[in-house]
Amino acid sequence: CSATLPRRRDSQPLSRMTVRPALRFRPASGHKGALAMGLALSAAMLVLLGTSSSSSSSSPALLSARIAAHAHSRGTSAFGIKTKGVRVLVSTRSPHTACSALAGGSMTVNGKKIIISGAPASGKGTQCQLIVEKYGVKHISTGDALRAQVRGETELGKQAKAFMDAGDLVPDELIMNIMKDETLGDEASKGWLLDGVPRTEKQVKALNEAGLVPEKVILLEVPDDVLIERCVGRLFDPDTGNTYHRTYFPPPADIAERCIQRSDDNEETMKNRIEQFKKNRQSLIDGYKDVLVQIDGNRGKDEIFQDICMALDKVTA
Repeated sequence: CSATLPRRRDSQPLSRMTVRPALRFRPASGHKGALAMGLALSAAMLVLLGTSSSSSSSSPALLSARIAAHAHSRGTSAFGIKTKGVRVLVSTRSPHTACSALAGGSMTVNGKKIIISGAPASGKGTQCQLIVEKYGVKHISTGDALRAQVRGETELGKQAKAFMDAGDLVPDELIMNIMKDETLGDEASKGWLLDGVPRTEKQVKALNEAGLVPEKVILLEVPDDVLIERCVGRLFDPDTGNTYHRTYFPPPADIAERCIQRSDDNEETMKNRIEQFKKNRQSLIDGYKDVLVQIDGNRGKDEIFQDICMALDKVTA
């Protein structure tokens, strides 16, 4: 179909725009079809009228690129919009997701945007629970998000599974797309907490390019010998996913028998994991030097959390 938009207040005529279905579009009837067309028209309006022209990051070209990249990463049906040589793809599978793309490629986040990092056994899991409880942000763990996408048989999950089944590492680009996907939706609109990513300089750049820019990065610092001690005494409850420690945090008596030690929770493996973390630690510090806070993680969890809160409360939500 086609539509002609009215003149702007300055009497400069707007070009006629053509809205047509993309190749993967399947016509929907009733309110869904009307809503999808409305979203496509809204996208064209944003491009033509420059609704967000006050922001250098919301130019027509950048807006169209964000929407196109977003729809492509979601693997959704999409409208193709051509106007003044700019083609825009708008996801129509989820109105919420489509609107988030129009708003700038990610959900409008009213809460805090946080990254937490640290070596294995540095206490990230414990602090993540406390942060979620206090600030209501969505905890996004790389491993959990990857497994959820695979279980849900999403387009991203299928791509990831192909690499996993072949015994290959999931590419950074795909991991970033999964992280981006996890930040969409009502739950993440209250803020997000990334855990387990980024780990390399390349991932830091990829997150920035995906629009996942943190307001604060928490780096937990713990001596190597303490990390190893924590690791070799760690116990895992396969039923609940909770983690305990033989000395510092033993499991309740009624579940103690079912708790297990993971095969990689041994001194040799732990030393290697610590070295791998150290190789990339400086990349994290350099990439987020303006928002990074290094916190002593070799203390009680409440003391650590108090320092984290002091850092986060300085960020205006």
